[in-house]
Amino acid sequence: MPTDLNALQVFVKVVQTGSFTGAARTLGMPKSTVSQRISELEERLGARLLQRTTRRLSITDQGRVYYDHCARIFTEIEEADRAVTSLQETPRGLLRITVPASTQFLGPVLTDFLGRCGGVQLDVLCTDRFVNLVEESFDIAIRAGALSDSTLIARSLGTLHFLPVASPRYLKKHGRPRSPRDLAKHRCLVFSVGSHPRVWRLSHGDETREVTLTPALAVNDLDILHNAVVGGIGIAILPAYRCVDDLEAKHLERVLPDWEAPAEPIHALYPSGRHLSPKVKAMLDHLQKMKPSPWAPVPPSGVEARRRAPRSRR
Repeated sequence: MPTDLNALQVFVKVVQTGSFTGAARTLGMPKSTVSQRISELEERLGARLLQRTTRRLSITDQGRVYYDHCARIFTEIEEADRAVTSLQETPRGLLRITVPASTQFLGPVLTDFLGRCGGVQLDVLCTDRFVNLVEESFDIAIRAGALSDSTLIARSLGTLHFLPVASPRYLKKHGRPRSPRDLAKHRCLVFSVGSHPRVWRLSHGDETREVTLTPALAVNDLDILHNAVVGGIGIAILPAYRCVDDLEAKHLERVLPDWEAPAEPIHALYPSGRHLSPKVKAMLDHLQKMKPSPWAPVPPSGVEARRRAPRSRR
């Protein structure tokens, strides 16, 4: 017969309070139930644990040995409860995250998080392949683009903007496109692999244009793409976070500033919204509280500059 922890708890409380009445009061149960539990426990063990008389209750030698072991068990249980409660209060332990490859903007974000939560160790996988969070034991995935149907919980982190850019040296040598259709005549650099057609889609208000390209360079590494466009090889569409410093330093210039490349939503995904561990909750809160969002800077230029310019008073 398996051990009944409830019966053990009753026995411990009887010894600690010195009476059936005291144990019944502490446990909130009838005195008769206390007596029954002790009798059942003694019958299962085949040993007398307590000596009962009309005036006093005493513990036997067997009862003393049994109590010492039972008391340690419940002390361990209480310590386990306290340990879990503590873990639920302070972010700590290993936090596994998967992010897209070439997400340079996350470096400062994760560094700042480690500075704030010193008890957390980060394990970050940078990959563009699909990662199954549950099967591969990841806590959080940061993904850009439209989300597929999923049982995962999604938390919006903002929007990833993209800018058509080129170096001043390239524009001086090859001229500046005046409309999206002019891009087909230029050396374009695309973030892509494979032999399928490359299409850029640009919008201006309600008008959208698609341009089919034969790129001078197609590559799935943002570092290579960034170096190529800064080096004057051609025109590329880069994430805004990746080129904002170069635009300010005039290493790059916006191309077709009145036209916008499609933006992408960025989300943090995690398996469940119930009983979030402190480390997961701390990271999700950290990602959402980063202001301004490090992944979505858009420098004023073209239409945006005109929108932000103060109006003259008449």
